[in-house]
Amino acid sequence: MKKVLCLALALCLLFAVLSGCKKTDNEESYFTVAIAQDLDDTLDPHLVVAAGTKEVMFNVFEGLLKPTPEGNLVPAVCSSYTVDGTKYTFTLRDGIKFHNGRPVTAEDVVYSITRCRDGGYVSAFSNISEVKGEGNTVTITLKEPMVEFAAYLTCAIIPRDYADQATAPIGTGPYKFVSRSAQENVILQAFDDYWGAKPKIRNIRLRIIENGDSLLMSLKSGAVDMASHLTSTQVKGLGDGFDIVQGNMNLVQALYLNNVRAPFDDIRVRQALSYAIDKHEIINHVFDGYGSPLGSSMYPAFSKYFLPELTDYYKTDVQKARDLLKEAGYENLSFRITVPSNYQPHMDTATVIVEQLKRAGINASIEPVEWETWVSRVYSGRDFETTVVGFDASTMTARALLERFGSANGKNFIGYKSEKYDELLKKALAEYDDAKQTEYFKAMERDLTENAANVYIQDLADLVAVRKGVSGVRFYPIYVLDLSGLEYEGK
Repeated sequence: MKKVLCLALALCLLFAVLSGCKKTDNEESYFTVAIAQDLDDTLDPHLVVAAGTKEVMFNVFEGLLKPTPEGNLVPAVCSSYTVDGTKYTFTLRDGIKFHNGRPVTAEDVVYSITRCRDGGYVSAFSNISEVKGEGNTVTITLKEPMVEFAAYLTCAIIPRDYADQATAPIGTGPYKFVSRSAQENVILQAFDDYWGAKPKIRNIRLRIIENGDSLLMSLKSGAVDMASHLTSTQVKGLGDGFDIVQGNMNLVQALYLNNVRAPFDDIRVRQALSYAIDKHEIINHVFDGYGSPLGSSMYPAFSKYFLPELTDYYKTDVQKARDLLKEAGYENLSFRITVPSNYQPHMDTATVIVEQLKRAGINASIEPVEWETWVSRVYSGRDFETTVVGFDASTMTARALLERFGSANGKNFIGYKSEKYDELLKKALAEYDDAKQTEYFKAMERDLTENAANVYIQDLADLVAVRKGVSGVRFYPIYVLDLSGLEYEGK
């Protein structure tokens, strides 16, 4: 009898793995989502740097306002607000709580906004002259009118009297942070007192899988239920157990160039690389046509600012690339492309770029590095020649994508310097008229393209594999992973 029971149990376990482990949503079950990198060392939302960390913590934190998949801003911590010139008045939502059960107060909002302003964590907040809270009302007064100010009010509201945000973060979002095992996983749980629609899937395990082959095996074995940012090759290898949902990553993938290091301080070299690389070939041959070609640091979801005419500003011309290199004195150009190895789309793009550059007599090699090394050495240390990576917009503004290339901006890791660009940025940030500001931002995009600040490739398609029987994948105009809409079908 014992043998029969053991055999039955073994067969059940085998069937569960092969069938994708259909789960019941109870306290013990987890819906497992693969992510390509560990989270930042700090989980404090005002200090987080990596887009991958912000993407996940979107589920934990909210601001006075929050974005919708349609690209609108709606009240979150506040229930309503009014704007009178430079004065913004917010009414806090009745009964809203932090994950530790404490009610959100006006003092918490004042603390959060002031902290971001005084710490320089949100550059737009330098325009705030005063933040006041009384009862359930918060008033923010600006020094000068600001067209896009509301978009920055997605900045996380956190409790003023809590000291452990870096390791045990507390917000107001649909999911609360439970635990973290470095390089292994992060556990989130639905917040029972959430003010909005409660998540349908209670327990989420975010599992860190940096290797693309390991990710594919984990999906096929049933160990992982969902994964974003897959390549078309990975999708083809999945089999029938998954639905594939397509969106866009909403980021600017490019061959980013260190503009202060020779030979990339020479515009002719940068332009030669732009002529030598065929972005359409990369998209068609590597990504099966998925992806939107780009010509500057703006992606199509921001249609108001996007300039499609810049996409083919540098039409592929190998001979022109050779001529420019000869003119610049770099006929035998060699350099390294440093790539975060945990992002397979960037590795695949770099691989094709190496082959394309050979046609122009350029010898490029790939240096794969771990994500932490990329952040410390390339982004923070500026110790690189070129790199393939993608940058997102943290808020739904053109400023979020373009401000980083101002010569004095601390995020300008490529060292781009253009007096014209700096002047346009200054005018854009001081402009009160939306239409005029938009034209300044477009002129900044043209400046980046004309000076070949980087070799722009694409806004990658976001191919998401989700186990059959689960629905609710949602895409946004910014780079986020929204888990709150997921649900088991038929429940």
